[in-house]
Amino acid sequence: MGMPDAEGQGPPDGLPDLPPEWGRVVVPDDASALAHEARQVRRELRRVRQRAVWRRRLGLTPRPDRRPSLGLPVLVLLVSVLITLSGLAAVTWPRSSRSDGSPTVLPYPTGTPAAIGPLPALDLVDAEQSPVPLRSLLPAMIILVDACICAEQVTQAAAAAPPGVTVVTVIESRRVGSSPTPGVRALADPAGGLRDYLHLAAHPGTAPALLMDRKGTLARLVPELGPVDQYRDDLARIAA
Repeated sequence: MGMPDAEGQGPPDGLPDLPPEWGRVVVPDDASALAHEARQVRRELRRVRQRAVWRRRLGLTPRPDRRPSLGLPVLVLLVSVLITLSGLAAVTWPRSSRSDGSPTVLPYPTGTPAAIGPLPALDLVDAEQSPVPLRSLLPAMIILVDACICAEQVTQAAAAAPPGVTVVTVIESRRVGSSPTPGVRALADPAGGLRDYLHLAAHPGTAPALLMDRKGTLARLVPELGPVDQYRDDLARIAA
């Protein structure tokens, strides 16, 4: 039988020895004295059962009599699909077009961008370093050749220009040589006034052209000089 406790009392008859670390075990005469402990035990048992139920539903604890549940993998897959669809919707959702007021220049446009006003009073420089008022050459086809000499296209433009229309090549430099193309006047624009007027940056391999009428109004901006048929009618219009 068990050893007596500190008060000389041993365990009740018929009960095995209890571990000494439990201390003194008192069995009350009234079971209601254990109601608080019973409630705590019941709450803990409910929590354990609820955790077990949710683990079975999510497939975290496979039952021995059935295959593991696919609840958790399906839930993860569903969340991934929803995130992917949300990202695609954000990318492909139609947005209202915004404009800062600047014109969109397309190759060989049919009209003049409204934001470009009359040609300012610009003085260019010839091969003798003499100033040449650009307005004195109007009407004119002004070709910017600082990014591309484009000799073949310039020659075709000079041949297509009607009488009275001056064909001018302009390079953004302090010095300019004589034009290799007959009927074409070569000038320099050291201050870059023409490109500032057009808000047009230089692109290697392209030579934009301006078709200016007698009043200094930009009738046509050709971002890249190409076949003459693209602007032949505009040359005839500025010559009238």
